[in-house]
This record gives sequence, structure tokens and C-alpha cells, in this order.
Amino acid sequence: MSAARAITLGEYLVENQEMFPYAKGELTALLSAIRLAAKVVNREINKAGIADILGATDDDNVQGERQMKLDVYANDVFIKALRQRGEVAGVASEELEDFIAFTDPIHSNAKYIVAMDPLDGSSNVDVNVSIGTIFSIYRRVTPVGTPVQLEDFLQPGSAQVAAGYVIYGSSTILVYTTGHGVHGFTLDPSLGTFLLSHESIRMPERGVIYSINEGNYVHFPDGVKRYIKYCQELDPATDRPYTSRYIGSLVSDFHRNMLKGGIYIYPTGTKSPKGKLRLLYECNPLAFIAEQAGGRATDGFQRILDIKPEELHQRVPYFAGSTAMVLEAEGFLRG
Repeated sequence: MSAARAITLGEYLVENQEMFPYAKGELTALLSAIRLAAKVVNREINKAGIADILGATDDDNVQGERQMKLDVYANDVFIKALRQRGEVAGVASEELEDFIAFTDPIHSNAKYIVAMDPLDGSSNVDVNVSIGTIFSIYRRVTPVGTPVQLEDFLQPGSAQVAAGYVIYGSSTILVYTTGHGVHGFTLDPSLGTFLLSHESIRMPERGVIYSINEGNYVHFPDGVKRYIKYCQELDPATDRPYTSRYIGSLVSDFHRNMLKGGIYIYPTGTKSPKGKLRLLYECNPLAFIAEQAGGRATDGFQRILDIKPEELHQRVPYFAGSTAMVLEAEGFLRG
């Protein structure tokens, strides 16, 4: 894209306010906060190796996983950026046991809540591999002017009004949807501005990439094992064998498959009896994006966006990507 034709994220949001169900400028404010926080986190990530941000802390998060220093930093940055906006009534984060209610006077009329994974794949930063941020925006269901409650966060993914992610990699890209297609913006480091680079992204109906941690193969359900063998079989009619690609950073694996076509799988197993990924912070926002790009996302049997959450940190198995490939995998699960 030439500089003369470059469109910034802010300009695009203003020009397309009708894409937001409640077009009163709230989307611009919310995404502006996320955009600012992403640039701050990106700056710190780019200092990895020369600043004291690598490695783990001495604490575990609510899931019992050791927190990385950047997890804590990114969580603080995003919460601070969202708190400064009067549109956000509260935030739930993968890094925190409970949600945070914003009760300052500027939030007295706040209508939205945000669920987020502030730094997905953070262990990869130590070895300079792409990581990301995932976010999800809902309209609160409790009365405006009162503190947010748990029920505001336990909404099915179909109630999302916006969702997106940021990839911090060879370039930094912000991707979002408000239910009117999926659009991507790449950060120009010389300007400090996100510029439109991927408008109206469409996921191929079928791809040749399957993404799964095959190191856990012995723990997978039989249907998933059969599907993996199917992916590895020779069949020129369906471009098999498929190519195995697994980064271990959900955002990066999902983004690649969305652009090139493929399927991402994190099933149940004896090590993860309910799956490993979190419904609110990872599965719902990426499922919303997948469907808006023409893809599919299920737990192997049920549409992800139809699942009613029962707790903040609920885990589910996850099958997301090109529609034809997800349907194939579901067929193997059903036997």
C-alpha cells in the first residue's frame, strides 16, 4: 500500500462507524485504548534481551501456570488503558482470578465489558517467537450505573459486539471484527500508526495445514487420532498429506491458518480433560473472527459461540479454521 493511499485504524473506524451496532463513538474509544496498549506492549517486547522482561516471575496465575514477567506487564498496561476510558465498566483477564469492576465517576455510564488474554504464548518471547493479545467486547446486561456483575461476563460468544487480536511478530498486526467482516492493520514503526493492510479477510474454504501439538498424541481422543492419520495420508484429490505447522502461540497459528487455510485443534485429553484453551479469553473472540472470515469454530460437536459460559476461566476443546477441514474433523469425532 502506497503512503498516499494509507488509511489509519482511527480513520477507518470513523469512516465505518455504522459497522458497530451502537455507533456513538464507543468503538473508536475502546479500540483506541487497545491500540495504545498494544503499542506500549510492542515497545517492551522489542526490548526483550536487553531489558529485564524475560523469564518467569515467582508467582502462578489462577490456572496454576507460572506467570511470565511480560504477562504481568501486559496485563497491567491493558487494564490501565481500558480504565482510562469511560466506556468500559469492567475487565476480566486470563491472568486474574476474578473480574475487575471500574467504579470511578467516569465509568458511571459505561455500557461495555472486556475479556482478554493480555499476552498469549508469552513463553515464546524468550526465544523470539511471535506472541499476541486477544480481546473480546460485550455490552453489559446489568443496569448501567451499577457495578458490573459476574453475569455480565458469562455471556455466550454470540453476544460479542467486537473481538480481535494483536500479533507481535516480524510485524505487529491488529485484527478485529464487529460482525461486519474481518480487517487487519499493520503497525508502521516509523510513524507509530496502524495502517490498513488486510481489508475484508476471507478464510479459504479448505487448506493444507493442520495445527496441533502432536507431542500430546497419546492423550488425544480416538477420533482426533484418526483425523491426524487422515491428514497424513496420501490423497491428491484433497491435497493430502496436509502440512503440520504448530507454533504454540494460538494467535499466530490462527492468523496463519486464516490467511492460508487450515485447521487449529486443541482437543480434550487425559492431561487436559476439558481442553486447555479458555472459552472467554481465547475461544470466543477467535471463533467470532473465524466465522466472520467464512470459517468455522466448534468444540468438536457444538458451535463455540453457542456455549453459555458457567465460570470465568472455563476451558473447552477447540477446533477452528477452514470450514471444510473443521467439518472433516467433526466427522471423525462422531465416528
